[in-house]
Amino acid sequence: MKKMLIVTAILLLAVFAQCHASEKIAIDIGPEVGENAPKISVIDEQGSRQTIQSLSKEKGLILVFFRSADWCPFCKRHLVELKESYTKLNELGFGVAAISYDDTMILKNFSNEQQLPFTLLSDQDVKTINAYKIRNKQYQKGEANYGIPYPGIVIIDNQGKVLDKYFYQGYKQRVNFEVLATKLAQHL
Repeated sequence: MKKMLIVTAILLLAVFAQCHASEKIAIDIGPEVGENAPKISVIDEQGSRQTIQSLSKEKGLILVFFRSADWCPFCKRHLVELKESYTKLNELGFGVAAISYDDTMILKNFSNEQQLPFTLLSDQDVKTINAYKIRNKQYQKGEANYGIPYPGIVIIDNQGKVLDKYFYQGYKQRVNFEVLATKLAQHL
């Protein structure tokens, strides 16, 4: 009887874990797939203006939108995960850059500390985040967290069209870059 209870408990835990993993539901926000990507109005961690063209490689650009490299532990971990997949994504022909509302000093310090191989972009005036229609509207102008985007990515081809996008409700759900690299490799 005791063995049956243990086996049942293990099975229930496995089912719960599977259900929890399937809660990763994308939300339909951001630019439409197939349309031209909005221009970006950002500066990199060195203070230089960047464009989609300047960041793209031969196949295009993967833009990662994140909340903050200063105070968001989920974002920090996600950026480090991106570092691990960067070479694969780059070898597939995509430039990679990540955008938040952080100032350039925060981005520069985090990038240097983590030795990130991709560009971090500052959208302090929230023009790009608003143009992409991904600003979390829970926070209003004047509030400390005004300007944070829903975390996610937009994949832009070398002609400036949106190939795909992935955004999730909340702050814990994130794109798995290894899975993304595999999907991109299969579809190129």
